[in-house]
Amino acid sequence: MSAKLAELHTSMASPLPVLIIGNGPSGICLSYLLSGYTPYIKEGAIHPNPLLQRKLEELPNVAITQQDLEYLSEGLEGRSNSPAALLFDTLLRPDTDFLGDVDSVLQWSLQPESAIRHLVLGRGPPGGAWSAIEGSMITLSRGDWMGLPDLSFKDWMRMKKRNLRNDRSTAGDILNYYQYYVKNKRLENNFLSGAVVTSVLKISKDVENTSGHEIIWNNVGFDEETSQGKSVFQVSGFIKNDIGLEQNFCLYAENVILATGTYDSPSWLGIQGEDLPFVSHEISALEEAVKSKKVHQGSDPVLVIGAGLTAADAILLAHHYNIPVIHAFRRRVNDPALIFNQLPHVMYPEYHKVYQMMKEQSVFQGGPYKGYMSLPEYHAVCFNAEKKCTFRDKHGQHKAFNVSMVLILIGSNPNLSFLPKNGTDLALDTEQPINSKRNPLDIDLFTYECIQEKGLYAVGPLAGDYFVRFVQGGALAVASAIQKSQKRPP
Repeated sequence: MSAKLAELHTSMASPLPVLIIGNGPSGICLSYLLSGYTPYIKEGAIHPNPLLQRKLEELPNVAITQQDLEYLSEGLEGRSNSPAALLFDTLLRPDTDFLGDVDSVLQWSLQPESAIRHLVLGRGPPGGAWSAIEGSMITLSRGDWMGLPDLSFKDWMRMKKRNLRNDRSTAGDILNYYQYYVKNKRLENNFLSGAVVTSVLKISKDVENTSGHEIIWNNVGFDEETSQGKSVFQVSGFIKNDIGLEQNFCLYAENVILATGTYDSPSWLGIQGEDLPFVSHEISALEEAVKSKKVHQGSDPVLVIGAGLTAADAILLAHHYNIPVIHAFRRRVNDPALIFNQLPHVMYPEYHKVYQMMKEQSVFQGGPYKGYMSLPEYHAVCFNAEKKCTFRDKHGQHKAFNVSMVLILIGSNPNLSFLPKNGTDLALDTEQPINSKRNPLDIDLFTYECIQEKGLYAVGPLAGDYFVRFVQGGALAVASAIQKSQKRPP
């Protein structure tokens, strides 16, 4: 039994009040808020939004988590559709969308008596999906938008004597910052790494354990005083240790927060040969192939399929090592919906360079960029074992290309296989798979509790919040709702 599991086994006489699945920015921020760190309006602070300022002045000595988030967020506008996300973002970073440098109007008070016992489960170390991103990749968002409460990313960069590039940073710096944040705020004891959740079920307090897993909580009966009349969630899974051995676990919690993000399950084209060993759906495969010299300057081209930023990152990585690339995508090069048209040229010169190549270096006309060829409006038909890919162009003609490897980078979907029916009963459209952009989970906008399942919450991309600066609003809403339900005002 791992040390953390042994500690849980001996200390848990009742179900955990909160169990968080996912240890990325959402999970870290929520752990911070549940650990007794409490936001108040800084004395003398003036928010640049006069309407919000007037509301903040009404209860100056009441914690934000104890106030009416719906009332405070009413009338706010910004780059998110979530009122709670807009509220927390503008309290942390007033005027940031206009490149303003107004300091946060929040001050933080550590109040241990208001802390709520919780556990954060993650497949890897704290940082979530950032652990899987190549460290030299430049972030899409500005560096100061990647920060978490009460420790700005810019201050951490100064402390580490690191520099921001065009106000952006590397994925490696972001990951190091998140891991430092967990240690600096003394949150480590709330995190259990290497944990893979396989099942989340809501059960009556009288149900017997039939999972075959080790019961971490109360294998002799429920604590009647704390759980009388309540259903709880049974969360089962396994932990992988450093040498690859697996140990099963079974935990119980009154509230479960889904903070797993959307990167667990890459999207597939669904064509013949897509499961061949030279075909991958993750950019990390290219990084590994470069390091092992399976692809190099003299090899057949790497085929990249997709017209998003991950595909662009793969092209930039290959270009850095002078590896030839064939780039196929279904859209027209002048399609206004392409993400490149939404990025300011000054802040994102490398992505605009890729877009320029897409437009100027097509298979139809050639161009000035050696080692790159774009195939706009091409649909992949099949791959074969000889590493040949067949495409269909917009006229219905078929063309085949020899490649060294294939990267299919067309987005990803959340993996909620641990929920009944993969969680589709919780989505806005219960007839369709969950998708963070088209079909997120159906939640209350001011508590982030799932409409169809009380006690189950969702934050981050699962709730429709994509950027780090906005996922924190979901954490605020959950912390506020749970604190109020537990009647533990700071």
